[in-house]
Amino acid sequence: MENSEENNEINTTTTTSNDENSKSESKLKLKKKLKLKKKLEKETEKADKRGVCYLSRIPPHMDHVKLRQLLSQFGDIQRIFLAPQDSSARVQSKRSRASQDQAYSEGWVEFANKFVAKRVANTINGEQIGGRKRSSFYYDLWNIKYLSKFKWDDLTEELAFKRATREQKLALELSAAKKERDFYQSKVDQSHALNAIEERLKKKQKVQQDSVQVEKVIRHFHQTKPIVANAKESKRELSDDILDAVFSGF
Repeated sequence: MENSEENNEINTTTTTSNDENSKSESKLKLKKKLKLKKKLEKETEKADKRGVCYLSRIPPHMDHVKLRQLLSQFGDIQRIFLAPQDSSARVQSKRSRASQDQAYSEGWVEFANKFVAKRVANTINGEQIGGRKRSSFYYDLWNIKYLSKFKWDDLTEELAFKRATREQKLALELSAAKKERDFYQSKVDQSHALNAIEERLKKKQKVQQDSVQVEKVIRHFHQTKPIVANAKESKRELSDDILDAVFSGF
């Protein structure tokens, strides 16, 4: 009886400890969820306060570091993204000095405050970038526009879509090139096979012509003249000699 009571007490203690552990784990999970939720709410609030400006043209020799230096004097900048220039456009400007550096076609700048971003775009759009003649951006103008109700997540989605379409287009071009290569290879193999057949036919015709020529060969054998012809010729020769002897004596 005593042993059974002790076992029951042990079981009850283990169950209570397991319950307590499960409760503590559930509490920790709830705390983590609440922290994540609060963090997401703060991020969404910050994202709602941020503003994005679009640069339709990036001057030569400009990168994200120089762009941040130029625009950070107007307000706090969070993120900058510059789209690399296409290879086709890079080939056109191959002789220019700008081709030595990485060229960019367009860019996006995220300000911490959307009101600051709007004010910056309205203030410096169309103005010269560099105030000094020694600056490489002296003759370049700002082409900047504030994107209303545009968030950085929209940009990432757009870039992902562009990347997917570019990869799809590349896959289509590769498949078309592969089909063209296979078609060309099949035509080359077909031409090789036809050439081999023609060569075999030519060899066969040559062998047949050689055999026909061997059959048509006519051999000429030396034949002795007939006896009658020899007799006539001998008689003519004797008569002529006799006549010469006769008339030479007179």
